[in-house]
Amino acid sequence: MKNRIAFYTFGCRLNQSETAVIERSFEQKGYSIVGFDDNPDIVVVNTCTVTENGDADTRQLVKKINRLNPQARIALVGCQAQIQKEKLAKLPNVRWVVGNAKKMDLAEIIDETGESLLPQVIAPTIPRDSFQSTIAGIDKNHTRANLKIQDGCDFFCSFCEIPYARGRARSRDFGNILWEAGELARAGHKEIILTGINIGTFANNGKTISDVCDALETISGIERIRISSIEPTTIPFELIERMGKSKLCRHLHIPLQSGSNEILKSMRRKYTTEEFFDFVLKAHKTVPQVSIGTDIIVGFPGETDEHFQETEEFVRNLPLSYLHVFRYSARYVAKSRSFPNPVSPKVIKKRSELLRSLGHRKRQLFMEKFIGTVQNVLWEDEHDGLWSGLTDNYLRIKALSKKSLANTFRPVYLQHIDQHCLTGQLQAAIPSQKILKNDSFASISAYNQNKGGESRFR
Repeated sequence: MKNRIAFYTFGCRLNQSETAVIERSFEQKGYSIVGFDDNPDIVVVNTCTVTENGDADTRQLVKKINRLNPQARIALVGCQAQIQKEKLAKLPNVRWVVGNAKKMDLAEIIDETGESLLPQVIAPTIPRDSFQSTIAGIDKNHTRANLKIQDGCDFFCSFCEIPYARGRARSRDFGNILWEAGELARAGHKEIILTGINIGTFANNGKTISDVCDALETISGIERIRISSIEPTTIPFELIERMGKSKLCRHLHIPLQSGSNEILKSMRRKYTTEEFFDFVLKAHKTVPQVSIGTDIIVGFPGETDEHFQETEEFVRNLPLSYLHVFRYSARYVAKSRSFPNPVSPKVIKKRSELLRSLGHRKRQLFMEKFIGTVQNVLWEDEHDGLWSGLTDNYLRIKALSKKSLANTFRPVYLQHIDQHCLTGQLQAAIPSQKILKNDSFASISAYNQNKGGESRFR
């Protein structure tokens, strides 16, 4: 009888996508997939190393596994395993450390080395070739499915070690993408989230990310296509123009990282604040009710009070619906690790709190626009009769229902804000007169006019 195996995933949607595929590979070999707390024989942890918090999370989870289930054998795979393989191999009960080049072969590796008493460390150099998958990442734990189309990155931002952990940019075979999308649709997934490290750079046999979206539009059963985080210099504007007019969700997550041109240059980002502002403004004007989110790194080496004030003011004047704020972490192989003028943890904490407060206010203002409107929701899960789901423009919605709404689309009339979500009443249909009209951002001059005064996007 095969072992009982559990999975735990840290980090990004790409990790989630890969974990789903790895789970299916173990199922095909006869392993029993069990919960983390169900005394598994093997625990697989898909690691993240984007920040030092991700590193600490792995160590803390290993301690927890050893405390709750000291007989379990542990496999650490993914980005942290690629960068810090020797360190991870020394952790108690860690039997396998497998980097990104081989982690999709984990089921075969464990079958071949399961009797070894010594830790197996497998983290070869990652090839740059295009890739395929023979297993569809059908996700039994989530309504929406992640679809990996790309991996790696050639941008080499100075704060980032992903090109070293994930390798250089490479794209998935176009036909193989469509095969998996069809399998996900047949399994009942109605929303597909395109994932990768730098998905806007997708290129395979003359095909681009626009071609991927075009092809997914034709697959029966797929009703929503969501683009995950994408670099502002890589997304074709034709895709933005189609949002809300096709299956493409009205949702953009485009990392900014800093609102200071001097810091952006030091980070080796590929745009200026002016270019970023123009892009966001144009998207906001083009797509009614679009949700636009971003990432900010606080405390990059050399970030002065003036640089941070530039960032805060810049973000304040952007039509954003949410912020993800990260405290700068000096990563092991990132160039910025050796940069002078580090920012003190106390200052980083204070700046992070200020931006998170601003992000919370922007989220509240965005949600307020939708009170009194009807929005279509893909319902996901239920707790005590209260169902939770998402609109295509990334609003978290909750509503009461005695009947199961799982994996169905139902409209809801929105009435209240409850912390980070909206609540309302289910509707039988969407009355057209209640759909929110486009509240487009007037012009680029709004930013210049507000530099010295109050902003409508506070």
